[in-house]
Amino acid sequence: MSMLPNKNKDQYCGNEAKRDIALIRAEELKEKIVDYLEQKDLIKTGFDLRETCALNKERILKYFNATEKQWQDWHWQMSHRISDPVVLGRLFDFNDEQCARVEAVGKRYRWSISPYYASLMDLSGADDPIRLQSVPSLEELDEKGYADPMAEEFTSPAPCITRRYPDRLIINVTNQCAMYCRHCQRRRNIGEVDQHQTRSNLTAALDYIRENKEIRDVLITGGDAFLLSNNTLDWLLTELDGIKHVEIKRLGTRTVVTLPQRVTPELCTVLKKHPPLYVNTQFNHPREITPESKRACDMLVDAGVIMGNQAVLLKKVNNDPHIMKKLNQELLKLRVRPYYIFHAKPVKGTRHFITTVDEGMEIMEKLRGYTSGLAIPTYIINAPNGYGKTPVLPRYVLKKEDGKITLRTWENRVLEYSVLPGIEKTI
Repeated sequence: MSMLPNKNKDQYCGNEAKRDIALIRAEELKEKIVDYLEQKDLIKTGFDLRETCALNKERILKYFNATEKQWQDWHWQMSHRISDPVVLGRLFDFNDEQCARVEAVGKRYRWSISPYYASLMDLSGADDPIRLQSVPSLEELDEKGYADPMAEEFTSPAPCITRRYPDRLIINVTNQCAMYCRHCQRRRNIGEVDQHQTRSNLTAALDYIRENKEIRDVLITGGDAFLLSNNTLDWLLTELDGIKHVEIKRLGTRTVVTLPQRVTPELCTVLKKHPPLYVNTQFNHPREITPESKRACDMLVDAGVIMGNQAVLLKKVNNDPHIMKKLNQELLKLRVRPYYIFHAKPVKGTRHFITTVDEGMEIMEKLRGYTSGLAIPTYIINAPNGYGKTPVLPRYVLKKEDGKITLRTWENRVLEYSVLPGIEKTI
């Protein structure tokens, strides 16, 4: 039990007694994160595994007979995405049975992995979080679930537009990604061919925004917004800048995680022209935080972009309080603010990633009070049928009555709190 005094006892404590109480409390607080400190160094980042990644990179370059200069070219990365089970097997010593499984899934769902992201794989175990997010598994052949659980096709009042909220909307600009994540919420749109939206469709979307003056926030996503050309991005952002009621623009991209080579000086020059600009990305595991992804984030921040992260809670990848805490703390070091943790959606072919809500709540319980408030995202469940993001929070207000509330603190202390000062008490 904490020895912090009640306020009405404070006047009776001398300075020495107060310091003694503070020291006891400090030791008590240290004890609360012993379990995390014991695990922290066992949770590896991409920085920790640089040697493994370098060996993978060397093997991939040798296979494609490529140079370091080509590796750093995002166009080369895109044109050499791994989408053939035979190539995957040769690069990572998959046996015939493993390749046959990938091929079976590929007949139903498209898959593709950038050489860069493939280089992050650790071949020592099937539960590698990089492999789980990138390599198809037979669990994807599960027929249960929904193609469009958020009913996006019923919330599109104009070409390319998804609108679920009063003052903001999405422009879906492409179906192309650097990697087709196995947990993708829009796998129905991937198809077999990469396609950007036509200029006429984008113009129709812009016209819709112009006509609806309540729209103040526009998210450009897909697919991946950063896979548009610099010229197209510049044109689209310029058009949005010219709409007076649009206050902010957002771009959705996972390239800083799966293809950091895409973040070039030329791209940053374009983005710097269009403040205020926010970029939301998706780091799901500390292993994805590498020197390359840090460089990409640094360049974007230096260009005036405000960075946020929208992680997805994924079984066997990050459904662990310690992993999520380390991820969020590492993101802050990159100047990327943890924004959301999304509960995985029941998309057909991805249900094996879905955790229980209790697991998500446990993670939130182990973040609040145990780490910086900046490292605490909002845990979100997307309501069915396109009714939007719903925050799911631990219950901290236990009771309300007679101008008082009963609070549960992050340490599970139960306190009665009044609007009148000086009468708080522990129950």
